[in-house]
Amino acid sequence: MLKRFTFFLLKSFLMAIIAISISMIAFLLHAIRTEYRPKYQETLPTTLSNNNSHSINPNPSPIPLNSILSFITWNIGFGGFGCEADFFMDGGKMSNPSRQNSLKNMEGITQCLTNQAADFILLQEIDTQAKRSWYINQVAKITQKLPNHQATFTPNFKVSYIPYPPNDPIGEVESGLATISHYHATENIRQELPGQYFWPYSMFFLKRCFLAQRFPVANGKELIVINTHKSAYDGGRFKHLQMQVLKDTIEQEYYQGNYVVVGGDWNQCPPHFPVNTFTTANQTTVEESNIAATFLPNWQWAYDPTQPTNRKLDTPFDTEKSATTILDFYLLSPNIELIQVKTLDQQFAFSDHQPVYLQIQLKD
Repeated sequence: MLKRFTFFLLKSFLMAIIAISISMIAFLLHAIRTEYRPKYQETLPTTLSNNNSHSINPNPSPIPLNSILSFITWNIGFGGFGCEADFFMDGGKMSNPSRQNSLKNMEGITQCLTNQAADFILLQEIDTQAKRSWYINQVAKITQKLPNHQATFTPNFKVSYIPYPPNDPIGEVESGLATISHYHATENIRQELPGQYFWPYSMFFLKRCFLAQRFPVANGKELIVINTHKSAYDGGRFKHLQMQVLKDTIEQEYYQGNYVVVGGDWNQCPPHFPVNTFTTANQTTVEESNIAATFLPNWQWAYDPTQPTNRKLDTPFDTEKSATTILDFYLLSPNIELIQVKTLDQQFAFSDHQPVYLQIQLKD
């Protein structure tokens, strides 16, 4: 009797092991089959709303030289990182927000962008189809409120299912960069950036890129607007490679006589800016570095040194305890005049990043 029972237990254990192994192999094969494999460089279409069609009438005219152009750059954190949030990859616990908080954050984000109605809106970590944002097309949601703008989207994070963390898996994700503009772009390019992790981890992580767009200017030149989001959680090993690709691209455009504006989440501080400016001795140290001062020294870094743009997500936001710094800003070519740059201080109500507003004028 004991031998029969022992045999039954061993058989059951082996069958369980076999079933788990088959499931894991099947999941791995599915991940391989559905892996997002973008080309090194891709031309993108203008993206309109998928779920609710509406009239978009961007300005088809060239940009006048005497006009003041306005920009906003904002990593909206897929509407998941309001002031109430923490995040497991930053030392917190949360992986996915509640539906209530997700909707609250997106309403606040959309309202802010609608109120500003900038000529160019550069958004990072914006979802089009994801469990974590409750399958709301966030590009469509925002562009519906900006009928005189057009939107272009490119994924940098596209995975059919992420099984981590086990207690609340991230699940399906399609997220990336979106640039929403009042002017009509003649070309939209997705440029791949270095940053591939080892296999099989690479199948479940971001495929970094920047989104570059061309806008004609009345003097026959072009304004190149680049939306970028550099690597995080990489120990700094990819960012310097990504910065080199960006440098090569924008130097070439400037030498051709074009104007260049780069905005986004750099996951680095501007050159010479003290990393821990907003962090006291009682706060967690911000583990970010500065962009090298030798990186395009004749170009202009545009940021507001009086307000942080990013907070650490180890705990919900606390004005006294949360570590903050500046990771979101602009880089301007020498033929652009900086009029104004300011961080729109929202006390991190809707995202772990804050929007940065810019005004410029193109020099003749």
